[in-house]
Amino acid sequence: MVALLFISLAVCLLFTVPIAISLALSSLCVISIGYPPGMMNMLAQSMVTSVDNYSLMAIPFFMLLGIIMEKTGIAQGLIKLAERVVGSKPGGMGTAAIVACCFFAAISGSGPACVAAIGSIIIPAMRRQNYDPAYCGALLASGSTIGPVIPPSIPMIVYGATVGVSVTGLFASGVIPGILMGLVLVLYNKFVSKKRGYAPATQDVQEKGANVFKEAIWAIIMPVIVLGGIYAGIFTPTEAAVVGVVYALFVGKFIYHQLTLRKFLDGLLEASVLSATVMIVMGGASTFGRILTLEKVPTLLTDTLLSISSSPIVVMLMMNVLLLIAGMFIDTTSNIILFAPLLCPVATAMGFDLTYFGLVMCVNLCIGFLTPPLGVNLFVAQKISGAKLESIIKEVWPMIGILAILLVVIIAFPDLSLFLPRLLGLIS
Repeated sequence: MVALLFISLAVCLLFTVPIAISLALSSLCVISIGYPPGMMNMLAQSMVTSVDNYSLMAIPFFMLLGIIMEKTGIAQGLIKLAERVVGSKPGGMGTAAIVACCFFAAISGSGPACVAAIGSIIIPAMRRQNYDPAYCGALLASGSTIGPVIPPSIPMIVYGATVGVSVTGLFASGVIPGILMGLVLVLYNKFVSKKRGYAPATQDVQEKGANVFKEAIWAIIMPVIVLGGIYAGIFTPTEAAVVGVVYALFVGKFIYHQLTLRKFLDGLLEASVLSATVMIVMGGASTFGRILTLEKVPTLLTDTLLSISSSPIVVMLMMNVLLLIAGMFIDTTSNIILFAPLLCPVATAMGFDLTYFGLVMCVNLCIGFLTPPLGVNLFVAQKISGAKLESIIKEVWPMIGILAILLVVIIAFPDLSLFLPRLLGLIS
């Protein structure tokens, strides 16, 4: 039954059937052949019960929050602030792009959304500074992988709902690794900028900074409200997402004066479509995962990995190689829903904290935003930068290598991700 499940899934994916439909069809195939007729109801029930989760309500609101930021000029204020702070240094516009991604990550939680919101504004500015278009696209695509790591994070919400781990603890675990991701990309940008002679931002860009902090302060306050409310125990992540949306609507309408009814309705539609995509994937993957559990695949996988090595680090590295390969072909949400129930028992058997494993899994799969043939961030960046996809891929490989090395460091030093959750009393 397991072989039939994976073969039918592979056939569907080979014929470019959407991942959600592929998961449901392969599950339906196995249920109809290998299980009693009454089990057919499981598919319909799983499609509903898997998304009937309070924590998952945060996803559409965080998506709407990012969209409102993009449509009302709040994201542009963050970019201007980043340009003012770091734009005067060699390669300053590239550094500003990474810093802006970090700012946006602390509000949105989506990698592709970060590329679209930040890239549409800063890539044209970088090109005016004679940056190579392919490098611009690669840098923005890489910087936007920080989005799902620095809280809030949509993949972390999905992981928490799937595994039953505190979403607040997961959010806290992503702060230090997310900052480190930004730091290594800034250092790489400085190295490349010096080598290629990318100049600092022009004087007119720097002079615009006279009132830039005043303009950006409303955007800076947003993560303070959202994340501060979560960690202080005032809001749940879902409630914080709603509060963030209300705050963004207020700022967009009464401070920036750019929010219109049309923009709001368009934002609602866009967030609804994106959220529905995530939810239908979760529905199909939930049934797929239940079949794997019934067939005792998690136990078999645990025994197989432990038979290869009893070293926790070696087993962890093997799991991460599997996730890196999967990230090349399957989107982050689907990977989490598929592999978290399979790999978490292995992680538990090795003595790893599930919050730590969730953070490692999230960082790993975020690298999948950059790896073809899927590479969602690459396609968004290619559309914005106008460069050839082949050129962007050539530029992005060193950044993938740097992020992979950082992933190994995060694996080797669990306290990098667990220090803050323990400090806040979110995990033992």
